[in-house]
Amino acid sequence: MPALTTKRVSLHLKAVPNWSKRAQTILRTFKFEGFLNSIDFVNRIARKAQKINHHPDIDIRFNKVTLKLTTHDAGGLDRLQTRFVSLPISPVHIGK
Repeated sequence: MPALTTKRVSLHLKAVPNWSKRAQTILRTFKFEGFLNSIDFVNRIARKAQKINHHPDIDIRFNKVTLKLTTHDAGGLDRLQTRFVSLPISPVHIGK
């Protein structure tokens, strides 16, 4: 799958609040009330990511979780990242 152009990535990010682009990644940080809530969120994200076979880099810092998406195969960002960020993945919307 070919990498998206910078313009296409920018257009898509306008439709998904709180996500941003840094170099060849799309990222978002979520904040929670404590470590266990952060871990619960990560487990729910892992199930969603497994379903679409696209796995973010996950950084856990006590009550903050940062998801970073990139595609090494395409050498940049492709449709898999835009599909992932379009999922309902806010802390309120992820079902167990």
